Amino acid sequence: MNITQLRQVPNIKFAFRRSEHQKIPFISGCYVLATFQNEILYIGKSVDLNRRFQEHLDVPEKTLPTTDGKAFWFYILEQDATLIGNLENTWLQTFQITEGRLPSLNKVDSPGQG
Repeated sequence: MNITQLRQVPNIKFAFRRSEHQKIPFISGCYVLATFQNEILYIGKSVDLNRRFQEHLDVPEKTLPTTDGKAFWFYILEQDATLIGNLENTWLQTFQITEGRLPSLNKVDSPGQG
């Protein structure tokens, strides 16, 4: 599923590489790891997007190629911390309805990561 198919499309993107971490804001919001072609690989939320970005770079599963492609973009949409769970769930449900499954790097319906 392409990121443009999300109801609220993330409006900021960064290359998914360590040299970008200083550009990622220390804000709450939802995010998507996507391929170069903007195909969704992972949907998540965090109260600190900068910290979460760095955590993902330390997980080989997130940085290595998958059967659906390799994470190239880190898209974000700033959202109040009290609302990120709702937005993440909406994105995950949209993906599941469209694709019949979760994004390839998501393991549960609503990650407890914050």
